[in-house]
Amino acid sequence: MIMLERVPTGIPGFDELCEGGLLRDRSYLVSGPSGSGKTVFALQYLVNGVEKFNEPGIFVATEERPQYLREHAATFGWDLEKFEDENMFAILDATSTKIGLPSDEKYIDVRPFDTRSLLDQIITIQDEIGAKRAVVDSTTSIGFTIGDPAKFRVELLKISTTLEILGLTSILTCEVIENGPDRISRFGVENFVVEGTIVLYYTRVENTRMRSIEIFKMRGTNHSKKIHPFEITNRGIVIYSREEIL
Repeated sequence: MIMLERVPTGIPGFDELCEGGLLRDRSYLVSGPSGSGKTVFALQYLVNGVEKFNEPGIFVATEERPQYLREHAATFGWDLEKFEDENMFAILDATSTKIGLPSDEKYIDVRPFDTRSLLDQIITIQDEIGAKRAVVDSTTSIGFTIGDPAKFRVELLKISTTLEILGLTSILTCEVIENGPDRISRFGVENFVVEGTIVLYYTRVENTRMRSIEIFKMRGTNHSKKIHPFEITNRGIVIYSREEIL
C-alpha cells in the first residue's frame, strides 16, 4: 500500500479530520460566503507553513491590496513583513493594476488577467524563495474576468495543475452566494479541477451567526463526513473536531 505524503495545515482541529493534512503537491478549494473565514484559513495555512514546518509560501492576492492583507494578518499576531524579509513569504499583487492603482509591491501582475502571466510570476517567485505552499485568493474574481464558465474551468485546471507540477500544495479560495443554488462554488466548475473541497459555512441560527466547516471531498483520504463548528479567535481559526453540527 502506497502511503501518500501529508502536508499538515497546522490549523487547530483540522488535520485530524483528514488523516493528518492535505496531500503533498495537490490543489484544494476552500469555498464559502462572505465573512466565513476563507482568507483567514488560507493565510493561517501559509503562516503555519513558515512558522511550524519551515515551508515558504506564496499568496496571490486577486481581490485585496497587499497592505490590507498584512494589516489583517497582524490582528492575529502574524508578521507577514518579517516573513517577507526572511524570504519565507511572498505576496503577488494581482489587484492594484486591475483596479487602476499604482503599486510599489515587489511582485506585481501588471497586465490584464492572463493565466500564463500569472503562472510565470508564480514560477519566478518560487525560484526566489523556494516556495512549497501557495494560495490564490480568490478564484472568483478570475472567473468574472474570464466570463465563460467553460473557459474558466480550463484556465483553473491550468492553474491548479501547474501549481501541482511546481511542487506547490495549494489552496484556491472561492466565494459562494449564501442562499444561491450552488453552496459549493460560484461558477459550478471550481470543484471539478481540485483534489479536495473544503466548505466554510456562516449560517444564521435565530439571532446569531454560526461558523462551521465541512470537508466536502478529499481524494485519497478517509476524511470526516460531518459538519464541525469553528471559531475565528485572536490567533486564527480553531476547529472543534470532536463536535458536530446536527
